[in-house]
Amino acid sequence: MEADALKKEQLEDGFYNDAKKVSIVGKKLKTCEYKLNEIKHFEEEISNCEAIIELIEDVEDNSLFEELKGNILALEKDIEKAKLENLLTGKYDSNNAILTLHAGAGGTEAQDWADMLYRMYSMYAEKNNFKIKVLDLLDGDEAGIKSITFLVSGENAYGYLRAEKGVHRLVRISPFDSNARRHTSFASLEVMPEIEEMPDINIRPEDLKVDTFRSSGAGGQHVNKTESAIRITHIPTGIIVACQTERSQMQNRETAMKMLYSKLVEKQESEEMEKLASIRGEIKKIEWGSQIRSYVFCPYTMVKDHRTNCETSDIQGVMNGNIDEFINQYLKAFAGAKN
Repeated sequence: MEADALKKEQLEDGFYNDAKKVSIVGKKLKTCEYKLNEIKHFEEEISNCEAIIELIEDVEDNSLFEELKGNILALEKDIEKAKLENLLTGKYDSNNAILTLHAGAGGTEAQDWADMLYRMYSMYAEKNNFKIKVLDLLDGDEAGIKSITFLVSGENAYGYLRAEKGVHRLVRISPFDSNARRHTSFASLEVMPEIEEMPDINIRPEDLKVDTFRSSGAGGQHVNKTESAIRITHIPTGIIVACQTERSQMQNRETAMKMLYSKLVEKQESEEMEKLASIRGEIKKIEWGSQIRSYVFCPYTMVKDHRTNCETSDIQGVMNGNIDEFINQYLKAFAGAKN
């Protein structure tokens, strides 16, 4: 069994002298134990259902039917979740995810929309026992945010949230328009896996432009008084990453470099996917005119995913983080896209 082999490896002499190896083995073991606990949970729930069935047969108490029905429905829901997890077969699907939201053109209206989306993903993370950590933040001019980068930590975070990558479109009566006119706003979401084990990507020091600046977001006196924030530009690709929320410049640089590796890995993955999609004749570019999802607040309420045609009228539920159905439908529809 893989879990036993990993535990045995942890007992080897000198194992804890290699921090990188400790992290990799620990992560693999955590994934194995998660799956084992899931199987144990299913076995226990099935056993409970069997015990209730036997009790119903013995005492002929129909009131137990409701309890049995509730247990079976809960078990079906858990099994459906496990089936979806089995679709997460990508190399980095089990990793944490790094998300970056960018407000589109439109000033305050678009910046408010980016802030609304950040709240939606924060609530989704909370409902799914994921943790969030803000890495970089650029506030809006009057309200909202121009951009935000945040880490979502938890089992299969990237596997699920990669379904959200793309352009999100909002249609509503703007609260910032004194004439109460309807506005259309856009925000884009980038999703990258957090890379723990550094990939075989050569980043030369001369290819990096490193800038330091004073943090602008929340973080207390230390953050605002020192130029500890880091911005790194990878000159060959034009990729820019920044981090301003750690306590020191060194920590911010380390996190920013991790983000750069993640972006380069995601870029490689995207290029491979585009080649496959091109061969299949199904390539679509992510651009402002090809949004993946629309959120309509007026003249009716609807959220529709344009890739799967999954839709709902419960827009408030969606904005409160109930986006599982959109993610699930995407995973089912595109399960074979990475194979």
